[in-house]
Amino acid sequence: MSTQPSRRQSALPCLTVVLAAGEGKRMHSRQAKVLHHVAGQAMLAHVLDAVPHGSGDAVAVVVGPNHDAVATVVRKKRPDAQIFIQTERRGTAHAVLAARAALGAATHGDVIVAYGDMPLILPETLNRLRARRALGASVVVLGFHAANPAGYGRLLEKAGQLAAIREERDASPEERALTLCNSGLVAFDGAIILSLLDAIGNANAQGEFYLTDAVEVARQRGLRCDIVLADEGEVLGVNDRLQLAEAEASMQQRLRKRAMLGGATLVDPPSVHLSFDTKIGHDVIIEPQVFIGPGVAIASGAIIHASSHLEGATVGEKVSVGPFARLRPGAVLETEAKVGNFVEIKAALIGAGAKVSHLSYIGDASIGAEANIGAGVITCNYDGFLKYRTKIGAGAFVGSNSALVAPVSIGDGAYVGSGSVITKDVAPDALALERNQQLEKPGWAHKFRISRLAMKAKARP
Repeated sequence: MSTQPSRRQSALPCLTVVLAAGEGKRMHSRQAKVLHHVAGQAMLAHVLDAVPHGSGDAVAVVVGPNHDAVATVVRKKRPDAQIFIQTERRGTAHAVLAARAALGAATHGDVIVAYGDMPLILPETLNRLRARRALGASVVVLGFHAANPAGYGRLLEKAGQLAAIREERDASPEERALTLCNSGLVAFDGAIILSLLDAIGNANAQGEFYLTDAVEVARQRGLRCDIVLADEGEVLGVNDRLQLAEAEASMQQRLRKRAMLGGATLVDPPSVHLSFDTKIGHDVIIEPQVFIGPGVAIASGAIIHASSHLEGATVGEKVSVGPFARLRPGAVLETEAKVGNFVEIKAALIGAGAKVSHLSYIGDASIGAEANIGAGVITCNYDGFLKYRTKIGAGAFVGSNSALVAPVSIGDGAYVGSGSVITKDVAPDALALERNQQLEKPGWAHKFRISRLAMKAKARP
């Protein structure tokens, strides 16, 4: 068996059957196992991203009954996918046959059987399965060498081919000593898969039908079965929260590596959390303890300072964010804008060169280029029922500790005096002040302290 991947790709269409019907009781969760997230999206969605997407390629997803949430994720990620229900749980071969209608239409291409709880699988690995199929194998199994093979089915080789897959409980002591294990992923010749699966007629003691028995059926018919190898970490199947954390750690390592090789500097890589769709440009610097959720794009030359939290945000070129900043969905920061420490931005446009340097909340707003927002400024965007927008013009200056009660507009170049509560529009280049007259009573503080000290002394036992 050669471990070198073939560069020859199949020109035939591919049907991928993704098994997503597992309950995942060890997750102790009310939601389906495959919907638990890794790097910001469901495990099943990661698998659907990895399966072939070319012209003529199709996807069939087998789900359990009453799993509408799983079907929703499938339709969002792959609107072209067919969804099939496995009403009885009788093993992997039985689950694949739930998609019989799709299999019957795939007689002139490849069929890959994949699993919705394997979020680390790579498109390149599935392509290698297809490439080996194109060289004449009727069945190609994805294998790996396990550091601890206990619990896995073993792949048995003979004369350079896959001879059988032996479940551990059925294996001899010599077979159990092998480290070459079955990942569960298999590529079939679409012309024969139904024939192979229908021939798996004998259920095991649990009344289940093993997909692995398809190898024995194929060998009995004189068909070639091959193995393609993957790294053990890539084929991790998630069955509990510990394995979910392991998958998250592996995915984060992969995403960080991709970001750094793409030209970003991660000052302390292990402390940076990225998401599956994070986009990072060249010469971006990300400091320690940064969390980046889904939907974030960071353009070249930006710096994300320590302990900042971003999700659903667009960060322009040479923008500075943080430290301790929060960008919520809809935040758009244009070139050379600055969002400083303890600032929260939500559904707001911060124009080029504008500054929101500290201790502010800017929600449902647009801030023009080169505007300056002082410390403690908030946009009062919610009246308990509806959201309203605030517009701040280019070059405007909003003094510290001001509240802008939306809907309200501050004109280009206008000034808002510190401590103001602005409820009416401010004209361009105008000064707006909203303060009560300052009142001062000479000697009041001294008299207050004397009276309170006397009261305190009198109250002592």
